[in-house]
Amino acid sequence: MKVFTAAQIYKADTFTIEKQQITSDALMERAATQIFNWMHVRMQGAPVKIHLFCGIGNNGGDGIALARHLFEHGYDIAVYVVKYSDKRSKDFLTNLDRLKDRKIWPIYMDADSDLPEIHPNDIIVDAIFGIGLNRTPDAWVAKIIQHLNTSKAFILSVDIPSGLFTDSVPEDKEAVIKANYVLSFQVPKLVFFLPETGIYVEQWEVLDIGLDAEFLMNEKTDFELISKNEVLQFYRPRTKYSHKGTYGHALIVGGSYGKMGAVILTSRAALKAGSGLVTAYVPECGYAILQTAIPEVMVLTNGKEAIEAIEFDMKPTVIGLGIGMGIHDKTVKALEHFLKANKLPLVLDADALNILSKNQDQMDFIPENSILTPHPKELERLVGKWKDDFEKLEKVRQFTDKRKVVIVVKGAHTITFFEGRGYINTTGNPGMATAGSGDALTGIITGLIAQGYSSLQAAIFGVYIHGKSGDISVENTGYQALIASDIIEGIGSAFLDLFKVPEERPDTSEKDG
Repeated sequence: MKVFTAAQIYKADTFTIEKQQITSDALMERAATQIFNWMHVRMQGAPVKIHLFCGIGNNGGDGIALARHLFEHGYDIAVYVVKYSDKRSKDFLTNLDRLKDRKIWPIYMDADSDLPEIHPNDIIVDAIFGIGLNRTPDAWVAKIIQHLNTSKAFILSVDIPSGLFTDSVPEDKEAVIKANYVLSFQVPKLVFFLPETGIYVEQWEVLDIGLDAEFLMNEKTDFELISKNEVLQFYRPRTKYSHKGTYGHALIVGGSYGKMGAVILTSRAALKAGSGLVTAYVPECGYAILQTAIPEVMVLTNGKEAIEAIEFDMKPTVIGLGIGMGIHDKTVKALEHFLKANKLPLVLDADALNILSKNQDQMDFIPENSILTPHPKELERLVGKWKDDFEKLEKVRQFTDKRKVVIVVKGAHTITFFEGRGYINTTGNPGMATAGSGDALTGIITGLIAQGYSSLQAAIFGVYIHGKSGDISVENTGYQALIASDIIEGIGSAFLDLFKVPEERPDTSEKDG
């Protein structure tokens, strides 16, 4: 699913209106009808007070049109018009007249208005500001927003939480609606997935309002949302007459005294992800540990307590490098010599990234199409500090364009960047914020490249499988008890889930006769 900018959404609206020969008011009516249907299916006429807070633009027009539908179906409503400007959109005024025709009189709110009483069991519909907002709301409007946020009532936002911008972080964090649910028209918004702005969106859902399908398909976007449907296109089934050599040989280079667990996790994950063969390249102190912990993995050694050189006679398909490796002087030199000689695709993580960030001249030796999997602090060392999430994404974009590499920006919604595009993952949960989770991800991605997946495919697919495994595993452990080994054990279930057919929900609609 593509993630559109505000400008692209406006363009889609205009294109749809012209192609389908409808009015903008008709498109607004579609949107309001879809929101009403969503609410009515869930509420079934429940005797709950619904407070609709509407602005005076098109987002407010959606709210006003929704109020009409709710009224006509017997819901108890109160409509408030927040007069934050003297300007009114044409479609807002059209729907306001229709509301008045039904003898529904809105309560107009300005800087001198009293704040209405809202019971915690009531429902709030937030339609004050839409995607066109580009400045911080006035103080009195912010006061209304704060009142709604502290009411403890359920808040449903129309298209986007009011006060939230589509392309920047809000300046006043208290002037943004904290929505329990957002009904986003046609496509989700990028701000739903970023740490600094996603906190205002508890849950979201896309409503199809009939924007032109051809336009949506052909319009290029900077971001794409990755779910099961997208990764299924990458999946490579195994053939009957294949053997272990068919699925590649992953070399995992890392480990140092006291940090052999990281290599164990990464190697196991590479195996579980499907790599035909896996060899761990570790210092001598890790030999017995690896041979005992993972009998399926072969082991090569160098150095006593830290890697002092990276040299081998084997021919791996892919190399995962840096896990638990440390930043000893001899290890730093070993990495530099290796990078200068190596031509294979690399998956760089942990200490490999830390070494590179301190030795920027070595960046030039990273092969194109390599994958970098930094955690937030490692990312900062690579691309520099940022003022907000949007600047962070731009810095990552510039880095990937310059170096011709893939970067996996880890987070609640991990974003994979390559060639100017970001791929936003939809799997994973807070329980995965645990030691070794990143090592498991590195192993999964390395194992996928070993089998012939491209770097971009392996990164996107690997991030998805990693998160889905965490989602499946956490059902048995809970967030607090989930550990990296659980994620690795769940990899098989995550693959099986790709082909699981969703259970059909029983039809509870009323039938004639």
